[in-house]
Amino acid sequence: QVQLVESGGGLVQAGGSLRLSCAASGSIFMFNAMGWYRQAPGKQRELVAVIRRSGMTNYAESVKGRFTISKDNVKNTVYLQMNSLKPEDTAVYYCNAEGVSAYWGRGTQVTVSS
Repeated sequence: QVQLVESGGGLVQAGGSLRLSCAASGSIFMFNAMGWYRQAPGKQRELVAVIRRSGMTNYAESVKGRFTISKDNVKNTVYLQMNSLKPEDTAVYYCNAEGVSAYWGRGTQVTVSS
């Protein structure tokens, strides 16, 4: 059973930066893709960014140019660098891994104050 543990969330002012980390209990190379999703209060969970085994990345339009997803196959960790944060980025951010099965972390809260 793969476990994903997110960290790096917190409270930041608008315009600030945070880096989220997602540490996997096993090799992330086995996954076809890993991604970050977020869910704001009263809203559906949405995809923020995904990185595939090849290294190809995709982003939600709302975060393009501000967020960067990356991975370290040696450390079995996926990162989400978030810059120029806006109050509308406030949400619980979840790490996801897609392989034979789908795995989710428990989430980390990101709060951006105006």
